[in-house]
Amino acid sequence: MGFAGKYRVDTHDKVRLGALKTRTADGIERNPAKSKTRKLVETIGQFQYLLYAGADRSLLVVLQGPDASGKDGLIRHVFSGVNPQGVKVTPFGEPSKAEASHDFLWRVHLRTPAKGEIAIFNRSHYEGVLAERVRKLVSREIWAERYAMINSFESLLAENGTEILKFYLHISPEEQLNRFRRRLEDKSRHWKIDEADYDDRKLWREYQTAAEEMLGRTSTKIAPWYVIPSDHKWFRNYAVSRIILRSLRRMQLRTPPVQADIQEIKRKFHDTAEK
Repeated sequence: MGFAGKYRVDTHDKVRLGALKTRTADGIERNPAKSKTRKLVETIGQFQYLLYAGADRSLLVVLQGPDASGKDGLIRHVFSGVNPQGVKVTPFGEPSKAEASHDFLWRVHLRTPAKGEIAIFNRSHYEGVLAERVRKLVSREIWAERYAMINSFESLLAENGTEILKFYLHISPEEQLNRFRRRLEDKSRHWKIDEADYDDRKLWREYQTAAEEMLGRTSTKIAPWYVIPSDHKWFRNYAVSRIILRSLRRMQLRTPPVQADIQEIKRKFHDTAEK
C-alpha cells in the first residue's frame, strides 16, 4: 500500500487519533528521506509548471493540525521548488470584522485557486468546526450543520476542476511542548509565541475529539483527508511530498497546444536576423 492509501481517511471512518502514530519512519531513514524529498520537491515544481501553463485545472492543499504541528515548515520545504507566480498561500487566523459579518465560507471562497494555480491554506474553513466549536464561539446547532456545507462547498470546487488534498499534521502533546520550548530558546522565533497556544493545551482532548469528527465526516472521495505522523519533521515533508506528487501525476497535466505558427515566426524574426 502506498502512502496515499496508508494515511488516507476513508469516507465515514471512525477516526481515533489516540490510536494513530505521531512518530514513525515507515521503513526509511532520515537522510535518505531528506534526499528523496528534495527530488520530489523538484518534480512537484515541474508539474506545477504544466498546471500553470495548461490553466484548466487547479490544486487546493489544506493544512490543519495543532499549534506547532509544522504547517509553516511544511509549506517552506515542500513548495520550495515552485514558481511563486502560480502559487498562493493563505493563513487563516481569527476572522476580521468584515469576514465575521458574512457566512463562514465567504472568506475562504475568495482564496480558492483559479485555474492553473495551487492554493495552500494554512488553517482553513475547518476552523469553523474546530476552534469555534472547542472555544464555544458558536452553538452546537451552528457547527453541527457546517459539515454538510463544507462537503457541498468542496464538491463545487471539484466539479470546477480543483483537485483537493487535505492534510492533518498529527503530533503528540509532548512534541508540541518540546517545540514550544525550542521557540523560547530561539530569540528569532519569539514573535511566534502566544500564551493562548499554551492555554489551548488545556483543551487538547476537546480539540482531538473535534478533529476526529471533522476527519470522519468530511473525508470524501473527491476531497480526502490524510493523517500524517508529524513528530518527525523530515518524515512529514517526505510523506506529504509523495502524496502531492501522486495527485499531480494523476491529473494528467500536459503542455497546452501550440497557438502560434512556430516555423513562420522563425522565418520572419530569427532566420532573417541571423542572415
